[in-house]
Amino acid sequence: MTLFNVYRVLAIVVGVLLAICSLVALPLKYLATEGTGLQTFGEDISILWLVHGWIFMVYVVVAFVLSRRAEWTTTFTLVVLVAGLVPLMIFWVERIVVAKVRTEAPDLTSDAQRPASLG
Repeated sequence: MTLFNVYRVLAIVVGVLLAICSLVALPLKYLATEGTGLQTFGEDISILWLVHGWIFMVYVVVAFVLSRRAEWTTTFTLVVLVAGLVPLMIFWVERIVVAKVRTEAPDLTSDAQRPASLG
């Protein structure tokens, strides 16, 4: 799997987790009536914030390495890194990154650039 594909998978996973946490877990936990099943469900799925945080850290590293290999500007790199913190923004940014990499650095999208296995 290429760095580009790893970025794409991480972007989708981070985006889905952030959407679930901010659009489902947070409102249910704090806006549902205290003690109801919905409020309890909101509390139970709040653990996904932790999962999102750990996966987001991996996303930041992968996105940064991809940004250096694709030679993005500092501004564009920062937008890509921050996208995982704004609900639903990451889906839009991922589409822009895909188009940008395929246009400006198509060599990063192929398996030809991967080092050969030692086994």
